[in-house]
Amino acid sequence: MKFRVERDVLADAVAWAARTLPTRPALPVLAGLVLTAEGDFLTLSSFDYEVSARVELPVSVTEPGTTLVSGRLLADIARSLPAQPVVIESEGTRIVITCGRSSFTLPTLPVEDYPQLPAMPATSGTVEGALFAAAVAQVAIAAGRDDTLPTLTGIRVEIEGGNIVLAATDRYRLAVREFNWQPDSPKISTNALIPARTLADTAKALASVDQVFIALGAQGTGEGLIGFEGNGRRTTTRLLDGEFPKYRTLLPSEAATVATVDTSELADAVKRVSLVAERNTPVRLAFEGSEVVLRAGAGDDAQASEAVACNIDGDGLEIAFNPTYLLDGLTSVDRAITRFSFTQATRPAVLSGLAEAGDKPSDEYRYLLMPVRLTG
Repeated sequence: MKFRVERDVLADAVAWAARTLPTRPALPVLAGLVLTAEGDFLTLSSFDYEVSARVELPVSVTEPGTTLVSGRLLADIARSLPAQPVVIESEGTRIVITCGRSSFTLPTLPVEDYPQLPAMPATSGTVEGALFAAAVAQVAIAAGRDDTLPTLTGIRVEIEGGNIVLAATDRYRLAVREFNWQPDSPKISTNALIPARTLADTAKALASVDQVFIALGAQGTGEGLIGFEGNGRRTTTRLLDGEFPKYRTLLPSEAATVATVDTSELADAVKRVSLVAERNTPVRLAFEGSEVVLRAGAGDDAQASEAVACNIDGDGLEIAFNPTYLLDGLTSVDRAITRFSFTQATRPAVLSGLAEAGDKPSDEYRYLLMPVRLTG
């Protein structure tokens, strides 16, 4: 095998394929990337029996062939090479990487022991890459990270015609995002539970792609797989098993109090006030009159308070939140104005966004946050 490729093109492709490599592979070969040079293209692929990645890029092939090398090492080398054309060629059980006056020799792994990548399920529709990446990021922050509760580490994807709903929860908060896509069939109706980390990484990597192809396979099963493809890059992941919580019952249909506040002003205030909050100590928010007063700390400990102007419709109330979870919500709302909807101080609050004051509320994105019990 021997081919020539531009450094930036190679580094970008290797980074894409290597991002899904397992930190602790079950088999040594699973730490490798498969390089296949054929025709005028190089294909890089990886697979750990859960997630696969594949990218195809144009190169100048002198000798076709296939080899398997350490993926993370190749990614580190490709990223650090000088900005000159790269030549990679096989020499027995090694490959030689030459770029300008730099040269690396890497041992190869037994490519015959590498598992076959799963086939891509049938395409179900397309969505704009930037929209997809933004929507997934808004929801992924609320996904659980406790592997003993695998169902909560996923993002539920519900597809009904031209509408997609994403939902994730770790039991302390819930994020729900709705957006439109272009399905191949307007009658499609299905759902899937996708590992949040994999979906977030994939969506972020495809953010610059005009159209992302979502592949759910026949009737949304895809034999337990879902695939995403765009701009010559493809990834598949196995779906999670288990029943996702019936999250819609958690979203209140009415609110006793509604408050709107400048998102950036409140976020900055939360950051400042929470400096004195000890680990797992909440920040209190007192909504009253035309302002919300934030407080943290108590007794002989350090204390802080700050007032931020806001509009309140309904009775005033005092509520407390985990400051990290609150900041996550304010960041994900991604609008100039954040709208807080309350039923009572001991019940979850719902955060949503408004482009400007006076806008009509939208259910496009909702972030439900459990309060912390006040002790005094």
